[in-house]
Amino acid sequence: MNNFFKTFEVECEGEMRYSRVSTGSKRKSRRVGWYWALPYLGFWVLLYFAVVLPIYRHLPEALTIQDEHIHPDRFIAERAEQILAKLEAIGPKVVGSNANEVEAVNLIVGEVEKIKKIMNKELFTLDLDIQEVSGAYILGDMVNMYQGLQNIVVKFASNYSNSSSYLLINTHFDSKPGSPGSGDAGVMVAVMLEVIRVLAVGRQTFDHPIVFVFNGGEENPLQASHGFITQHKWAKNCKALINLDSSGSGHRELLFQTGPNNPWLLKYYKQHAIHPFANTIAEELFQANVIPSDTDFRIFKNFGHVPGLDMAHTYNGYVYHTKFDRMSIIPQETIQNTGDNVLSLAKAFANAPELEDPSIYAKGHTVFYDIFGKFLIYYTESQAEQINYVLSALTLLAIVCSLWGMAKVGEVSFGNILGTFFCVFCVHVIAFVLAVGLPILLAVGLDLLGLSMTWFTSKWMIIGLYGCPTLVGLGIPTAIYIGSSKDKLNISFKTQMVMHSQCILLTILTCVGTYFGIRSSYLLMIAVLFYFIPLVVNMVSCLFQRGYQWALLVFACQIPAFMCITYMSCIFFMSLIPMMGRFGSKYNPDLIIGGVASITTLLAMGYIIPMVNLFRKSLIIIASLLVITAVFLVLTVTPIGFPFREETNVERFHLQHIRRLFHEADSTISRNDSGYYFDLQDRRQFNHIKDVFDTSKLADMSEECNKHIFCGFPVFNHRWNRNKVLSQWLPSDDYLIPGSPKLTLVSKNVTLNSSSTVRYDFELTGPSHMGIYLNPLNRSKIIEWSFLNTMLEDKWNPPYFIYFSMGKDKSPLAFYVVLETPTYADETNSTIPILELGIGGHYVSFEHTRSLANKAFIQSFPSYAYVMEWPSSYERWIY
Repeated sequence: MNNFFKTFEVECEGEMRYSRVSTGSKRKSRRVGWYWALPYLGFWVLLYFAVVLPIYRHLPEALTIQDEHIHPDRFIAERAEQILAKLEAIGPKVVGSNANEVEAVNLIVGEVEKIKKIMNKELFTLDLDIQEVSGAYILGDMVNMYQGLQNIVVKFASNYSNSSSYLLINTHFDSKPGSPGSGDAGVMVAVMLEVIRVLAVGRQTFDHPIVFVFNGGEENPLQASHGFITQHKWAKNCKALINLDSSGSGHRELLFQTGPNNPWLLKYYKQHAIHPFANTIAEELFQANVIPSDTDFRIFKNFGHVPGLDMAHTYNGYVYHTKFDRMSIIPQETIQNTGDNVLSLAKAFANAPELEDPSIYAKGHTVFYDIFGKFLIYYTESQAEQINYVLSALTLLAIVCSLWGMAKVGEVSFGNILGTFFCVFCVHVIAFVLAVGLPILLAVGLDLLGLSMTWFTSKWMIIGLYGCPTLVGLGIPTAIYIGSSKDKLNISFKTQMVMHSQCILLTILTCVGTYFGIRSSYLLMIAVLFYFIPLVVNMVSCLFQRGYQWALLVFACQIPAFMCITYMSCIFFMSLIPMMGRFGSKYNPDLIIGGVASITTLLAMGYIIPMVNLFRKSLIIIASLLVITAVFLVLTVTPIGFPFREETNVERFHLQHIRRLFHEADSTISRNDSGYYFDLQDRRQFNHIKDVFDTSKLADMSEECNKHIFCGFPVFNHRWNRNKVLSQWLPSDDYLIPGSPKLTLVSKNVTLNSSSTVRYDFELTGPSHMGIYLNPLNRSKIIEWSFLNTMLEDKWNPPYFIYFSMGKDKSPLAFYVVLETPTYADETNSTIPILELGIGGHYVSFEHTRSLANKAFIQSFPSYAYVMEWPSSYERWIY
């Protein structure tokens, strides 16, 4: 180390004489004219909008049927689009409806049969199986039970292959109520069918068969995939997975989950994905349940232990699960992009030797991210730890060397330099805190004023509301310090010290994140790396002491860093912002978006803003960004800041039109009412729709939840159950419901002894979606039932929720419940209630009629609102 410093001193000796001239207090470095600050800052804005955004939005040219003779082995987007048009024409495909169970199945089977007719039978075989499944598993806080759901399963294999290891490619064809589901996930159905066609008419053979699953119950949720992986004859042979889904519509499909613990999957993705688009941060956010969605990938991973790739369209999530999810907003280029990738990956995995036994290659998590959609970078988590720690150590060493060089040039002691640097570092810590704190303060303030989500449609509002305050907080403290300090050190060195401080903070955060296993720390590493490079070059070349020449290299190196970080921020903002419209009313979405904006700005501009101190009037320049924020704050109360727009950026309202009947033990009815039950989707709730109905009549759910199991309402699934306390109830006199489930008590058997037991046998008929809600009374305990036994075995606390859906098979559900009760010591106590049983019926398909009053109520909502509704019934019995 001493030799290094001596060499460094000799090489820079000639430069020191030049630099000493500018170190005195009377001859400080002259700053650049303030008027150059505008093009300097404008350059970064231009770089983002003129370069980064077009790169992010780029899609390949779509191939048409006319191109097929030129590209016989290529995916043809137009063919897939034609299939999508047929699928969309069916309309919403809800489990249990004729559209889903008959029309969609017939369409997909018909397309497969067409492929069989043109298939190269000398090379390939194609087996088609329509699976009908029933089963159950635990999802969240409910038993997720299903009956008669359908999967269309296609096995494609080379005739010569005798491999027992299959590649699984999965998507779903069902949709949410009211939505044609062209993006989620009709386009993926069309892509898979076109991939099968291209494979079947080609001449490339494969070592391993490919199983294509078109599952008919993903939205239900995730039931049909569970039926396949736990029951199908080919399921045990599936060794790797490509899962295709959507939380948006259009653009590129994002690889947002991998593995787990199979880096070889990413090796193939890197080598064979023609248009890579992938990110570790998306994976970690999804697995941390920040994203309000789920995919079949979880089922295949948890129940089949099948490693794989989870890919989905995440752009334009505004139309996700709405009636506006149509093929008209899905470009052909999107279909081509996804088709190219899926076809190439299918060919690669079907010839992968790792498919024989993937467990051999299970070697930990990976860090992965694409660079501008051109290529993928990936490495294992252990390699990431080494990279992050080594780079951090080298960076800190380089900063120490830089400070030592400043001391030599300034002819002051190293201790004095360290003292000055310590002051600069403390000021920058304050700046860093302000940079994060100001956006948070604004997010809280806007929420208190009822102005949350003003960026929901006008995404560019984020720049002024949260980007500019971040820059102000980051820049003003150090600008004040540099402008007011009286020491002899020149502005050039002080500015470098500010940037050193920024780098040290990012280095610390990188190490902390790495220590806690946060793979997304790679983003911090990128910011550190692109400062470390110019730091070392400037130090070795002695440019750090040549006026402002060092800044040119820093500027140049920040261009790729800025592009990488803002490109990745596009992925998160374009995906996250629409999700905030269905994030629920409990949390302030501005804290999330403001926080992400602040972090992104700190990483992308953290070394760029300090260089403003090289311009005259730097404090005024940075403070002027507050004017921009003020203008944007004014815009929040204008139509520009209103979050929602008709068709393109809708506000979601999920509601059930419910009739409730509460039967008491003596057969009397204690409650007979009806109304609208709202599951709130966004932070604004009903603040701006007071003209639709009298919001003062809305009833809070807390009192109902204290009185009745599941608040006395037919909560639809685990998400509705999680949000029930925050839901709202609007009483209504209209109660025309298409029907109601019929619960029949078939038998009651009592066994009297020291631990008396009572068995109830029931039969239930009703609509395709029902809820069963159970609660033991008067010190009784449910010890056995005919449902999945996990809740009882694991001693879950009552009440219990069984979600039940039916597909093709609508036969009655027979079930029993056995209770142990101390109250049945003798026959005289046999009238004491021991069981509360609720039955919810959900008529989610539009095959069921709605009342005229219900239709009028829905139509009274503003044009920018999308109402996903259905009639429901709820009956409660006491036994």
